[in-house]
Amino acid sequence: MRRNIIRKILIVMIIVAPVFSYSGCKKQARCGCGKDVLFTLNYRQARVYYNESGTSITFTLLDDPYSTYNFCNPGEMFPKFEDYKSGDILLVSGDVFWECNYLYQTSNYSYQTYYKVYMIQVTDVSVDLYGKK
Repeated sequence: MRRNIIRKILIVMIIVAPVFSYSGCKKQARCGCGKDVLFTLNYRQARVYYNESGTSITFTLLDDPYSTYNFCNPGEMFPKFEDYKSGDILLVSGDVFWECNYLYQTSNYSYQTYYKVYMIQVTDVSVDLYGKK
């Protein structure tokens, strides 16, 4: 009889324990410019590409070719590109955010990918003079 009561108590504890151990959902990072900052780039070498009108500016870091960064503020930063060509290596600084389409698409996939897409609120772009005279 005592053994039967202990067994029932153990079964109830096994069923009820996950309810008390649940700590809630983790807050997921919000996507888009001006939301949750993932990290900050400080004068990182990047190969920058842009169109003639300056409405689209993207870049990839030299040490991370699998990630693409899209400018949140291309119109504001485009005048700084008058002296450079599309594809030049420049130093880029700014706050990085998740890109919404990428985040929504990858949440539906079950496999991990190296390719990532970010948005960046660029604060400064300068020429990379390393190794130049």
